[in-house]
Amino acid sequence: MANLTRVLLPQFPQCTTSICTISLYLNPNTTRRRRFSVLAMAESNRTTVLVTGAGGRTGQLVYKKLKERSGEYIARGFVRSEESKQKIGGADDVLIGDITNASTLEPAIQGTDAIVILTSAIPKMKPGFDPTKGGRPEFYFEEGAYPEQVDWEGQKNQIDAAKAAGVKHIVLVGSMGGTNLNHPLNSLGNGNILVWKRKAEQYLADSGIPYTIIRAGGLQDKEGGIRELLVGKDDELLQTETKTIARADVAEVCIQALQFEEAKFKAFDLASKPEGTGTPTKDFKSLFAQITTRF
Repeated sequence: MANLTRVLLPQFPQCTTSICTISLYLNPNTTRRRRFSVLAMAESNRTTVLVTGAGGRTGQLVYKKLKERSGEYIARGFVRSEESKQKIGGADDVLIGDITNASTLEPAIQGTDAIVILTSAIPKMKPGFDPTKGGRPEFYFEEGAYPEQVDWEGQKNQIDAAKAAGVKHIVLVGSMGGTNLNHPLNSLGNGNILVWKRKAEQYLADSGIPYTIIRAGGLQDKEGGIRELLVGKDDELLQTETKTIARADVAEVCIQALQFEEAKFKAFDLASKPEGTGTPTKDFKSLFAQITTRF
């Protein structure tokens, strides 16, 4: 039987499992081999990231990007239903739960290094609206899914569970417009959604957990990585012509924020120049470094 030597190897990026086996020629003049079983501490060198709201349009992109970078990250998803789980592949690393029920969050958050929070209440249009007759559609929130319950209580539950579990970083995606109480989004379903989002952001900033708060502009389902990104504060970008951003770019900024100290304890508005103008953003460290606002 071949002699096996077990070696601790802190970094062995070629390994995709915790145990890697390699063969070495101990004597170049012989074809005799000895196999060494190498214990690669691969997982300890990767960041475990939980994406809550992983079934949403932006959440799906973040989860997918993390999965594609499996050498750096161990991705987990958190969704509300089996249907949402299957929509993003149905893998075992996608857990089902309810952010308004703190007990369902704890198993998902245990053992994670970072959380990307992409949960949000979603207004629904009341049936019967006929655009040909003019007027505006009316919206409502389903029972148990009002902004106060989802964007405040649900996010607070996530932050509390993260703090209890020793999570090292939270990236929270919100929305621009929170400085204006009369913003049209607040009137949808009488939900005051931006008010509750802002309250959750403040709770996170006061929690002591390293955080990055991204207040995205109008979200667009377009290709990412081809525009110059803009950061701002206090909704100043809403007064300009550059107040939208591709979901794919928001997803990329979420992941890049996990990599740089310059992104921690920062809160900022995020938009982009139109495609074809400016220079596509590639240096995210410099992007985060120019941000000075903590809230």
